[in-house]
Amino acid sequence: MSSALRLALARDISPRRRVSRVSRSVRGLCAAMAIAMTVGALSPDVALAAPKSRYTPARKVGRGFANTILGFLAIPGQMTVQTRERGPATGLLIGFGMGLGWFVASEVLGVYEILTCPFEAPPGYKPILEPEFPWEYFEE
Repeated sequence: MSSALRLALARDISPRRRVSRVSRSVRGLCAAMAIAMTVGALSPDVALAAPKSRYTPARKVGRGFANTILGFLAIPGQMTVQTRERGPATGLLIGFGMGLGWFVASEVLGVYEILTCPFEAPPGYKPILEPEFPWEYFEE
């Protein structure tokens, strides 16, 4: 193998280069998020819509982080809801299955809400899932 080829291969797999690529990607993602948040915050619709509704961009991003971090609460939450509706024998089994589905949905939706917090989608920054926050499953 020629020394030029050996040098090129060594350069491609060096740990320093991998770290550099990752850090550039993270910086680019952070910059894109900062630009998106700034553009959304400067939008006159956001400034005018926030006082009229209890749903705001800040609440939307908070809801997104709550669903992403605490999405696992959908499993015992659905088990609780289904047990109240159907009784313990069927409620626990059906609730566990539904909770797994809601867990995946709340995680994906949490990421979506974090990324789209500056934009009014859905209209009025309303929550897509009910309950709005994962801990609301346990309230009566």
